[in-house]
Amino acid sequence: MSLQISLRAPARICLFGDHQDYLGLPVIACSINRFIDLNATKNNYNKLHIKLPDINSERVIGIKEKFEILEKGDHLASALRVVRKYGVIVDSGYDIHISGDIPINAGISSSSALLVAWIHFLLKAFGTEKQLNSEFIAQLAYEAEVLEHNSPGGKMDQYTIGIGHLIFLETGVSFNFEIIGDAIDGMVLGESGIEKDTLGVLERCKSNALKAIQLIKEQDPSFVLELANLEDFEAHQSKLPESLKPYFYASIQNHIITQKALKEFKKPSLNYSGIGDLMNQHHRILKNDLNITVPRIDAMIEAALKAGAYGAKIIGSGGGGCVVALAPCHLQKEISQAIKAAGAKEVYPVKVTKGTYRI
Repeated sequence: MSLQISLRAPARICLFGDHQDYLGLPVIACSINRFIDLNATKNNYNKLHIKLPDINSERVIGIKEKFEILEKGDHLASALRVVRKYGVIVDSGYDIHISGDIPINAGISSSSALLVAWIHFLLKAFGTEKQLNSEFIAQLAYEAEVLEHNSPGGKMDQYTIGIGHLIFLETGVSFNFEIIGDAIDGMVLGESGIEKDTLGVLERCKSNALKAIQLIKEQDPSFVLELANLEDFEAHQSKLPESLKPYFYASIQNHIITQKALKEFKKPSLNYSGIGDLMNQHHRILKNDLNITVPRIDAMIEAALKAGAYGAKIIGSGGGGCVVALAPCHLQKEISQAIKAAGAKEVYPVKVTKGTYRI
């Protein structure tokens, strides 16, 4: 058993497929070089003493605590419940310090990164009968964050953070992933400074999309969302109330855009202008059909495009958070300044990085 363990988990950006993974549709995402760091030292008093200075929090968990009743949002506890299901025996205490430079509640998965680091630590510190790899860490993090809490999210956050790089995730029944790249030049991240309502926005978009799809299937059992195109939307939209049509359209069109983006990323050299155009198309749907933006986000996007960005979009569930702009490298400074002038709290360049790892 290791006396000291230091681990790192990155933030993530969804480039294509926002509000798609909970529908079983694919996404394209990448991990970026903003991190949660976990440093643990073995102690002699059979408790997990956790300090989280970024949120002014401290917690002590006895190694025998079972958490038979799970409190809402208690991911540290749900992770312990999950790892025990896989045969992990927590049999000693650690003093644990968790901090990082990922903006909190900003759409780039600070909470999922913390959870991935925590799961990674538990598996590393106490061992597991299964092979310890990034995919296993990601799966357990998904179970702890989504299944244990019956939350509306999908697998994108945990798998992107666990595996890293630029990845294409098939999130349906036959879930799988593919690393499709290691670098994207010219990404600029802008923090709006507006906290987002993750669960509220997710629940609204998910429930409305599922209602729309269910209504269509009831009238046309042969309808398959994964195979749908805009002709299917035109053929079926009259069967829906007006309030659900935008969610049905977004489900189909965002899937089409993601598939087009995958083809671009698989080319020998990246066509940044083409990828940027697809980002803009995706963002317009998120803004106009799913209504997940706010005025400051809109202003930041518009400023980035006017300053010469290839494309820009909101990141995450919406209602606030961050934007990402794909910038020509020689214009990164000007685009960053434009986003900041439009009201951003912070702006900085980001790069693709690997998934969770020991440091």
